[in-house]
Amino acid sequence: MHLSVASSRASHAPGSQQQPPSPALLARLADKKSEFEAVEALQRTGALFLRRLECLADDCDAMAEAGIVHGQVLAQWPQMFRILNMFLAAREASAMTANGAEVDAATDVSAGGRLVRVPIDELQQAG
Repeated sequence: MHLSVASSRASHAPGSQQQPPSPALLARLADKKSEFEAVEALQRTGALFLRRLECLADDCDAMAEAGIVHGQVLAQWPQMFRILNMFLAAREASAMTANGAEVDAATDVSAGGRLVRVPIDELQQAG
C-alpha cells in the first residue's frame, strides 16, 4: 500500500494556517477580487449589449421587409392609374352614346353608382 504524503505538506486552505496572512497578500487578494468583479460586470454588460444589438437587428429586418412591401405597393400605382383612366374613358364614352339622355346614376354600373342593401339587423345579431 502507498502512503500518502499529503499529511506532511502545509495546507493553503483558509483557516488552516496558524499565522495570519501578510498585508501584501491581503492587498493582492483584494485587487484580484475587484478585478474579477470588474470582469464579471463587463461580461454582463457585453451580454446585455449583444441582446440589444440582436433586437436592433430584428427591427432592421422588419423595416427591410416593410420596405420591400412598400416598394411593391408603389410599383402598383401606375397600373391603378391606368385602370382608373380606362374606367373614366368608358364612363365618358357611355355618357356620349346616351346623347344627352338622362341616365339614372343609381342603376348605371358604368357610372360607378350602385345601390347596395346592407343587412344591419343580421350584423348586429351576429356581433
